[in-house]
Amino acid sequence: MTTTKDALLIGGPRNGTLATGGEAALVELEIDGLIHRYIRTTERRDHDGATMAVYNYDGAVSPEGGQSGAESGPDRVASPAASGTADTSDEPAGS
Repeated sequence: MTTTKDALLIGGPRNGTLATGGEAALVELEIDGLIHRYIRTTERRDHDGATMAVYNYDGAVSPEGGQSGAESGPDRVASPAASGTADTSDEPAGS
């Protein structure tokens, strides 16, 4: 299977780099023990002769989910990839 880098990541630790996004609404990358999230936008940009989907940085979460501290850890949402609940199907939500 061939993967094509078709997404331009904006912001965060991978600002300006290309990734494989496909039609995914969310791209998650594990970097330095955290899962960094990039969310697909409606924007498209030209990059080296190709039109790329733009994904904006949304922040990072711990693979273990919420941690104690200023926020209530149990009330925070963990990464779908880390929790194993990520939907990898091609079916649109609600269909």
